[in-house]
Amino acid sequence: MQKRLPLVLRHITYNLRGGFLLRPLGMALALGLAGAGLSWIEEVYPIFQKWMPSLLFPSRLDPVVAQVILSDIATSIMTVVSIVFAILLMTLTLASMQFSPRILVSFSRDRTTQRTLGIFLGTFCYCIAALPAARTTPRPFAPVATVMGAMLLAVACVGWLLYFIHHISHAISVNFIVDRIAAETEVVIAETMPSPRKLRPAEQPGAVSSIPWDAAILNDVSGYIRVVDADRLFSLARSYRIKAQVLRRVGHFVPAGVPLIRVARGERLPPRAGDEFRRAFDIGPSRTLQQDVEFGVLQIVDIALRAISPAVNDPSTAINGIDQLSRILIRFAARQEPPSIMYDLPGEIRLIVPWMNFEGLLDTAFDQIRHYGAADVAVCLRLLRALNDISVSTSEAQVRTLALERGKRVLNGCARDRMEGQLRVMQDRVSSLEKLVGESGKSETIQEVGREAPIV
Repeated sequence: MQKRLPLVLRHITYNLRGGFLLRPLGMALALGLAGAGLSWIEEVYPIFQKWMPSLLFPSRLDPVVAQVILSDIATSIMTVVSIVFAILLMTLTLASMQFSPRILVSFSRDRTTQRTLGIFLGTFCYCIAALPAARTTPRPFAPVATVMGAMLLAVACVGWLLYFIHHISHAISVNFIVDRIAAETEVVIAETMPSPRKLRPAEQPGAVSSIPWDAAILNDVSGYIRVVDADRLFSLARSYRIKAQVLRRVGHFVPAGVPLIRVARGERLPPRAGDEFRRAFDIGPSRTLQQDVEFGVLQIVDIALRAISPAVNDPSTAINGIDQLSRILIRFAARQEPPSIMYDLPGEIRLIVPWMNFEGLLDTAFDQIRHYGAADVAVCLRLLRALNDISVSTSEAQVRTLALERGKRVLNGCARDRMEGQLRVMQDRVSSLEKLVGESGKSETIQEVGREAPIV
C-alpha cells in the first residue's frame, strides 16, 4: 500500500522519536562530519593550533601522537559500545519477561538510551574521520585541535556511561515504566483530541442504518490500522459524491482481502479510486501510539494482570497500574472525542469513522483487572477509588453513570466471602458514586447487592 506524503512524514517523525536507528545514526553522522570538517579547517587555517596547550603535543610536527590518541579512543569506544548494547539487551529481555512484550515499544522510545548509543557511535566516527588527517607525507601534520576534541568526547562518554547505568537502574522499575507509558498516552490524547469536552447532539444510529451500502473497498495488506486520515477520506468522499464508512477503527487488525470501507453509490467511483482511499490509512505489522490511545492502556493492563497472577502475586504493582489508568481516563473524559459522523451539508452524511469512546476505553482499562483481581480486596478497593476519582473530575452525567455501573460490577464480583469491615468500605465507595450520579433512590441498595453477592 502506497501512503500519501503526510502519512509518510508522520511515520518518519514518529520513528525519529522512537527506535534505535534514526537518532543514534543522526548523532553518529553529525559527529563524524564534525571530525572530518574540523581536521580540514585546522589544516587550512593553522592558527587554530596555537590555541592548544603545548604540554599535550610538544612536537606539533609529529603526527604519531595524534594517530595513537585517535586510534586508542576509537578502539576503546567500540568496546564500551559492546557493553552498552549488552546492558540494553539484558534490560529489554528482563522487562519483556517480567512485565509485557508490548512495553518494548516504550523502551525503544527512551531518549537517554538513544542518545547513549548516538554519542558513543558518534565519538567513534569522529575519531575515524579525523584519523586520515594525521599523516607524515607529503608533509607532517598533526590535527591538534581535532585530537583535543576527541579527548573531550572521550571524557564525555565516560560521564555519560555512568549516567546511562544510573538511568537503566531506574528504567527497569515498574513504577517508572508505567508512568512513562501513561505520559506517552496522555500526549496521544492531547494530539488526537485537542478540544475540551462539550455537550453536542447525540448522533442518530438510525440515519446510518438506512444508508444503502452497495460497494466495498478491500484492504490490500494485512496489518493493524495505526493512523486514519479522516480529513483526506472526507475530501475524497465529497469529491466523488459518495457516502463512505470505515469499518474498523485505529488499533484493529485488518487482513488483506477484507472490506476496509463500504460505500453508498459505489458506481460513481472510478477504477483507481480504491487506491486513493487506501492511501489515507497507515497499516503496519504492530500497533503504535500515534492515534491508538487504547494501545497505551493495554500496555499498563498487561503489567497489572501479570502482577496479580498467582505466579507473581504482586498486588502493589497492579494498584500502581490502576492509579495510572485512572489518570489516563480522567484526561480522556475531559477531552472531546473526534466526530464519528462527518457531514457535507446539514443533514447530509458523507463519512463515518469509528473512534474509541470513553465507555470502550473504561472497559478496556478495568474489566480484565476487575475479573482477575476479584480475590484481592486491595485491588477491588483501588478500582472503586479510581472510579470515584473519575466521577469527581467531571460533571458529565454520562461519565458518572458509566463509573457507577462499573463500580457495582466491582462490588458484586468482590463482595462474596468478605469480612464486614472490608465490605462496608467497598459499599461506601459505591455509595459515593451513587451520590455523584444522583440516582441513589432508583438504584438497588448497596446492602442488598453486598448480601447477595452475585458473580459477574
